[in-house]
Order: sequence, then C-alpha cells, then structure tokens
Amino acid sequence: MSRKYFIWVFFVCSLSCSSDGDSGGDNQPIGETVDKTPNQQAVGDAAQDLLVDETFTSLYLELYYVEGLRPSSETIDHFTDFLERRLNKPQGIRIELFEMTSPGQESYSVADIRTIEDDIRTAYNDGSALKAFGLFLDGAYAENTENGSVLGIAYRNTSFVLFSETIREFSGQPLAPSTTVLESTVLDHEFGHLLGLVNAGTPLQSQHQDVEHGRHCTAEDCLMYWTAETGEGLVNMISGGTVPPLDQACLDDLRAFGGK
Repeated sequence: MSRKYFIWVFFVCSLSCSSDGDSGGDNQPIGETVDKTPNQQAVGDAAQDLLVDETFTSLYLELYYVEGLRPSSETIDHFTDFLERRLNKPQGIRIELFEMTSPGQESYSVADIRTIEDDIRTAYNDGSALKAFGLFLDGAYAENTENGSVLGIAYRNTSFVLFSETIREFSGQPLAPSTTVLESTVLDHEFGHLLGLVNAGTPLQSQHQDVEHGRHCTAEDCLMYWTAETGEGLVNMISGGTVPPLDQACLDDLRAFGGK
C-alpha cells in the first residue's frame, strides 16, 4: 500500500476457528472454485464498489478475533452504524464474528497478516454481495518504532487488521479513552482507507491530503488524521471520550464518489 506506516501460519480453520453466528451462509460452497483476485487488490481499489449499489447491493464482513480479544457489542454496533451512514447497500450490511486460536507471534508483518487471511478467509465477492475481512490480533505490528505504536492497518482493498492487544494496553493507561472508543476509532479509520480516503482511490474534492503522512487528512479533529492509527497519537487526539467523526472535506469526497 502507498501510505506511510507508523508505530505499530498456518492453521486449519476447522481446528482453530469457531463461529459466533450461524453456519456461515455467506461463505462459498465447499469444492466450488472461488475467484479471490477481486478481494486481493490494493487499498482503495474497492472504494466505489463499497460506496454505491450499482454492482454490489449488500456487504458481508467476516471478522476473526484471537481468543480473549473479541470486540465488544458496543464496538460492533458503532461500526455498523458508521457503515450504514456512508454506504449504499439496500440489501443490508451484516457482520459475523469468528474466534480463532492465536498464531503465537509477538509481532506481525504485512506478509504474516496476508498469510493468516489467505488461510482462514472463506468469504469472497459473490454475485451482488461484496465481502470484506477483518482481523483482531494479539501481538504488535512488526514495523513499530520507539516513536509510535500502530493500532491498525488496511492492507488490501477489502481487508484490515487491528492490533487489539496493543489497543487494550493503551486503553488501560490512566485517563485514556475506553477500549470501545479506541477500538471503534481504529475500525472506522481503517475502513475509511478501504473507502479510498484520503486520495487513496476516492478523488479529492478539495486539497486536504496530508501528503507528509500519506493517505491522511490535514484536519486534526478528523477521523482520518494520521494520529488515529497510532496509540500515542490517538490517546491524545480523542477528547470527551467520543470517536472522532469524518470532517466535511472527507464527507464531500465520499459523497461525490457515490456514498451517502
């Protein structure tokens, strides 16, 4: 992917994964050849498909979390609301959670994360249903430095990861926002990159890209400001215990490209 990062396997799904929902009716039938290529493109390449309903009228998100790191119901409710406010999906948006065994690593590179996804992901675009994938991992991002700890990254056009253990470490600090607020902020931010923000597939309607920090917004109070990906920056960015919203410039970009 073409944006600047800051701080911050292989297992058989039948043995290491269990569903919190039903039997996974959104997954492709066993034995059927699935074209995974449309779900393995660059971040932002699926932005308009996510925003409009011309090709895909529904969205299904397959989310895996390491045992003990399940996102709260409040986090999922907030994320669902965030998506419904921006995406045109008349046939609905559905999220299903699956528990997985920890891969057992202290840190993860992008290559590691892609390998994990390739091994356990079962839901790929199918007809009018667009499919997305998310991970909630233990361990840290392999490219963390002394100056920052990355809390999440978007790494494919329909894929993102949150470093949930790191998020909980930051939320446990004195006067820090709650785990739900931090996790919700990172979720919204990374999905914002999948929606092509900022200038990552969704065209700019005004000059608000923070080029120095890659695909991020220049507005310090915007969800897409670069510090929303780093623990140190995010703790200082959040005020009043609420998730930062998208600013008007980012909303204008999404609406001009077909979003709500």
